[in-house]
Amino acid sequence: MQKNIAVLMGGYSSEVEISINSGQTVLNALDKDAYEAYAVHILKDRWVCMYEGEEFHINKRDFSAMLPFGQVFFDACYNTIHGSPGEDGEMQAYLKAIGIPQTSCDFYESALTFNKRDTLSVLRSYNIPMASSVYLHKKDEDVYAFAKSELEKSNIDYPVFVKPNRSGSSYGVSKVYEESALKDALDKAFTEDHEILIESFLSGTEVSVGVFNFGAETVVLPVCEIVPDGDFFDLEAKYSGKSEEIVPARLSESDTKAVQDLTAVVYDKLNLKGICRVDFIFHEGIPHFVEVNTNPGLSTESIIPRQIKAARMTLQEVFGKAIEACIKDNNLI
Repeated sequence: MQKNIAVLMGGYSSEVEISINSGQTVLNALDKDAYEAYAVHILKDRWVCMYEGEEFHINKRDFSAMLPFGQVFFDACYNTIHGSPGEDGEMQAYLKAIGIPQTSCDFYESALTFNKRDTLSVLRSYNIPMASSVYLHKKDEDVYAFAKSELEKSNIDYPVFVKPNRSGSSYGVSKVYEESALKDALDKAFTEDHEILIESFLSGTEVSVGVFNFGAETVVLPVCEIVPDGDFFDLEAKYSGKSEEIVPARLSESDTKAVQDLTAVVYDKLNLKGICRVDFIFHEGIPHFVEVNTNPGLSTESIIPRQIKAARMTLQEVFGKAIEACIKDNNLI
């Protein structure tokens, strides 16, 4: 008997369209014999189930949808929402409260990893290499002067990266070469979040590594090397084809093993679930942690589908295992 699966997409952040593209990839890939999959748009002004081009209201009390042929209840949710509320723990907590399993991390781990500052704090205790950074809040008194002071105090020289503390897909990120450009970069980042990180520049090969665990063991996918056409892997480079993404990466066997091993450490130490992607930069020959994405992009331009193919697996296989694993975990609670 087919299971009813809600493929969650959309969200409340700037990544709405990217998320919808990811959700469509999942819808197209799922085994039609095993699953009856529905596109569910989680948007700021409405939660709706899409059916034959029309929108049908989601009842938030039980997450059901009244469709033309009757009421639909979902056996599980495939979560492809980038940003809030699907990647920051809010959706996870809601679904857990009403007893519906979902494919991404649990609510605490999602909230933790969505906050870059907190993630760095946890991983730093395990001596994982990373950039130096300073944290700012929009409510800080004279935040621009405070930023300059903190950079000097931390001995962080230009260039630096300015990024929102809780955002994805490089929205609001700037590379700043001199102090005169810092204010504009902070203003740009503040349009995405009221918390900001300023990080020291790491020079070296940038890589991204997919990873998942569906109950048996942690599986690390082939490494993707990122060669941006511009100065760094920004929003345009990610989604407009203005970068070269090489899978498998042009790394030595030892470097490949080092970054894959470190990916597994990050995944396990943060108690992650489902399909995640961890980004690194080989600074001075050592992989330095950059960030983790717990709901990584799955569109045709995205890295994870290419890594799955390189690992000689199919999207249908991997997405199906993600669904079955979350249902099994939910039944064990």
